[in-house]
Formats: sequence, C-alpha cells, structure tokens
Amino acid sequence: MKIYTKTGDKGTTGLYGGTRVPKYHLRIEAYGTVDELNSYIGLIKDQKIDDISSKSLLRIQNELFTLGSMLATPTEKEVLNSGKERLNIPKITEESIQNLEAEIDTMNEDLPSMTHFVLPGGHTTVSYCHIARCVCRRAERISVQLNDEVSIKPEILSYLNRLSDYLFVLARKLTYDNQIAEIPWIPKKN
Repeated sequence: MKIYTKTGDKGTTGLYGGTRVPKYHLRIEAYGTVDELNSYIGLIKDQKIDDISSKSLLRIQNELFTLGSMLATPTEKEVLNSGKERLNIPKITEESIQNLEAEIDTMNEDLPSMTHFVLPGGHTTVSYCHIARCVCRRAERISVQLNDEVSIKPEILSYLNRLSDYLFVLARKLTYDNQIAEIPWIPKKN
C-alpha cells in the first residue's frame, strides 16, 4: 500500500465509498478529531500503567478506528434502497458502550467519593488522560454538529460521551495508583 497518493494535493479527500470533499468538511473534522484522540490514548497506553487499563485502552483504540470509519462513511452510501448496508464496515454497538460503563463502574468501586471538581494534573499520565478527555469532548461536539447536518448513528454520540467519562475516571484511578493527591477546585470567595 502506497502512503502518498497525491489525490489530496488540491485540498480534497476521499470518504469511505469514494465521495470527494474539501479537507475542511465537518465530517473530516469529526473523524480527524477522533484520530487525534486515538493518538493521545496511545500516549496514555505507552505510560507505566496497569495491564487491565492498558488492554482496555488498546480495545478502545480499535473501537475508535471503527468509529472513525463510521464517521468517514457518508449517509447516502450506507444504505441501499433495500435497507441493507452497502459498505461492510464494523460498527460501534450498544455492547461497546456497555463495556465502557462496566469499566467505569469497576474503577469507581475503589475510588473515594468526589466532593469537589478536580483540577487536571498531579502526574504526567493523569494529565494525558485529561487532555484525551478534552479531545474526546471536542470530537463529541463536532459529531453532534455533524449529526445536525446529516444523520449519523446514535451509538457514535453515546460512545464518545461515555468515553470522556471513562477517561475522567481513568485519570482519577491513575492518580490513586501513583499515590498522588487529587487537586480539588475550591473557588475563592471575593
């Protein structure tokens, strides 16, 4: 497979199925932000973390590739008149979302209750989690905007929403794994 194709030299790119759109197209912003998120998750996975979290992050990276391919597939190319899927690509399912929820619940069992908002930081790995969480929220916002223009699968929005929650709880878990004190946000009174 050749890396460079020269087909994007004039500012367009191909969607799944062949449709060409400008590189600033909202659909490209959506899956490009998911790609950025995937890179940050790889950075978290590359840190010294427990095996369970590392395996979960690897699964999430694979699911984000699936989600990106769903975003890269124009709605008009997804369904034929018969209602069958035209492009045979994997999908994010309710099971993917439930897996994130189960992992959030499992991590939360060992964490103290939150009494304040938490400031990002305290450890490099924790900060990477918070950066990934912010990128995930941006991917979600862009996907919501895309959904306002063209209908996308609802599982995409649910997955991104749950993933940002997962990344927040993972940041808390890694704070405690590294024996770092959480930094509470306590607003100063005037």
